[in-house]
Amino acid sequence: MVATGSLSSKNPASISELLDRGCHPGSLLSDLDYWDYVVPEPNLNEVIFEESTCQNLVKMLENCLSKSKQTKLGCSKVLVPEKLTQRIAQDVLRLSSTEPCGLRGCVIHVNLEIENGCKKLDRIVCDSSVVPTFELTLVFKQESCSWTSFRDFFSRGRFSSGLRRTLILSSGFRLVKKKLYSVIGTTVIEEC
Repeated sequence: MVATGSLSSKNPASISELLDRGCHPGSLLSDLDYWDYVVPEPNLNEVIFEESTCQNLVKMLENCLSKSKQTKLGCSKVLVPEKLTQRIAQDVLRLSSTEPCGLRGCVIHVNLEIENGCKKLDRIVCDSSVVPTFELTLVFKQESCSWTSFRDFFSRGRFSSGLRRTLILSSGFRLVKKKLYSVIGTTVIEEC
């Protein structure tokens, strides 16, 4: 039997139509009851909660970049590709979904990959009241197009200051998950 919206509503007209086709009344009602339990309605509260959690995580990541631009990156602007922080937040939520405390048990170490290594930007604790069960290391990548370094060469004139540099992030990133209380290895997600 195939479940459709009209059958699962137990509409008397639909049931009588099936009875006319030769379906046994007892099996018909038990089949309809079966589909009522197998295909649950989506919980809209969970969807809304996950979306708001994702948006809060996006804000945390953007605040981290904003705070780091003058203090640790030495630039006046950080250009972030569209939807980059959204994609990262979704991956963080997906990686935290299998953890006992979920996102609340997560600590995120935010880094920027530069020519000769990584620069630490910040440490984000998702919920300070929960003992962390896993760590994520997020590594942003710098855009490696030659015109930005060429433009910076010309912007070093007598009217520019050291903080006028613009940092452009790549759409790629690396996310490494490390479980703190488990013998299971690390998980690496590389987005290019």
